[in-house]
Amino acid sequence: MSTISARSQALAIHGGTPARPDFLPYGRQSVDEADVAAVVEVLRSDWLTTGPKVAEFEEAFAARVGAAHAVSFSSGTAALHAAAFAAGLKAGDEAITTPMTFAATANCVLYQQATPVFADVTADTLNLDPARVSEKISAKTRAILPVDYAGHPADLEVIVEIGREHGLVVIEDACHALGAEHRGRRVGGIADMTVFSFHPVKHITTGEGGMVATNNARFAETLKRFRNHGISSDARQRQSAGEWHYDMVLLGFNYRLPDIACALGIEQLKKLDANLTRRRQIAARYASALGEIPGVIPPSVRHDVVPAWHLYPIRLVLEKLSADRGQIFRALRAENIGVNVHYIPVHLHPYYREQFGYAGGEFTVAEDAYARLLSLPMFHAMSEQDVDDVINAVHKVMGYYLS
Repeated sequence: MSTISARSQALAIHGGTPARPDFLPYGRQSVDEADVAAVVEVLRSDWLTTGPKVAEFEEAFAARVGAAHAVSFSSGTAALHAAAFAAGLKAGDEAITTPMTFAATANCVLYQQATPVFADVTADTLNLDPARVSEKISAKTRAILPVDYAGHPADLEVIVEIGREHGLVVIEDACHALGAEHRGRRVGGIADMTVFSFHPVKHITTGEGGMVATNNARFAETLKRFRNHGISSDARQRQSAGEWHYDMVLLGFNYRLPDIACALGIEQLKKLDANLTRRRQIAARYASALGEIPGVIPPSVRHDVVPAWHLYPIRLVLEKLSADRGQIFRALRAENIGVNVHYIPVHLHPYYREQFGYAGGEFTVAEDAYARLLSLPMFHAMSEQDVDDVINAVHKVMGYYLS
């Protein structure tokens, strides 16, 4: 669609016809009859939680991501909290992370009474900048929490090496990156602990849910106890052994993922490769069609990674537009394209401003990106028509606002 023809179309926000008749969300789950049947089978079984499906899901997941152990949790946030606990974070400690993430990444540090220390991101991938991480390391630093933003792996080998050099635990937030690869290795077996999410908009879903993958047996044992009130055995183990006695050995939480959800996860995991393939096809179409628009910067992909494409975040070249990001957002929403924004930098949230004194301007790369970011719809059930509608709407809106 040319700029001239785009300008000739009245935007939906101005009373014109929307690019599509119904609303297309930025993300959505896909559940089929095999998923439903797996859940129903568990509902009719003896174990709705702490049963055999939990270990089955964990073992299949560990094998898929190339880790020795995988421990399931009730959410990605619970998994992050557990990883922070297993890393030994406590009051007086610091952990370095990125401001360009959902608040849960930094909040898990606060849950342990430690302090999140932010480091800026690189301008291309918006992932944690290893050079800025090195500048932030102090005598109080105990961990580094890189995030695989939008499904593009962080600079993991460099960050892991920094961690080893300084004796720090690396907790990778890969909630966007199930199925991604970094320098030929699957995300999940690279960092000391890698955290995944199974929220409905992710690559696979368990409704809510999360997982920590690790090659460290000690971490795995601590994670299992932490999710089960700090108790060293679970109900199924005690039933099998014919015992009633249990020992609480640490202060934990009830962060268990039930068999109902694990059954869904097992079936969903079978579809992961197909889901990834479809997301990569959509990303390729977006990159080809949107890269020609002067006001749009598609996401960067480094040569040594294979992204998982949880999100497709474009950046607006505001200097070439007669509208700000908010106006573009509202115009695309009026076209029934469910764009979103990922993310408000964590340090700019009122809680972090009040608790830590952030005023804005501390992390210029992340903050500049935030002012320009829009996430386009990206989920594996999108049809070719859905993708066409997104591309046409972006051309239409950007064509209107190009200066």
